[in-house]
Amino acid sequence: MLIPVDPGPAIVACSTCRHDRLARTDAEGRTGGARLIEALDRVKATDAHYADIAVQAMPCLFACQDHCAVHLRAPGKIGYVLGRFAPDEGAARAILDYAVHYAASEHGRVAYALWPEGVKGHFITRTPPPGFVAE
Repeated sequence: MLIPVDPGPAIVACSTCRHDRLARTDAEGRTGGARLIEALDRVKATDAHYADIAVQAMPCLFACQDHCAVHLRAPGKIGYVLGRFAPDEGAARAILDYAVHYAASEHGRVAYALWPEGVKGHFITRTPPPGFVAE
């Protein structure tokens, strides 16, 4: 079943992702995905700079080998799946900072010089928007 959401720039975070490579949940029984979503929401609430980026949750992005996965998407832009994050506010801030640059870009490409350190090495795949392929 599909649930309608705002079609604007969004971070779609896997709510069921493992906590890390070794454990599905933390000591309190919470998944890493649930913890990362909470961190994204907390960081987003602290800075109006992130206001135009939606945080949306979805069970299982099928990136199970790359725990704490997110899908960055926006209409007419290349999408990206990133993973292997710690479910904490440092990762959340890096993801949101990258998402701001992504939303401001013409086609979803962000110059490497603008990438926050916290997202480097976390890209898994990129996906073309419907009706396009990337050059």
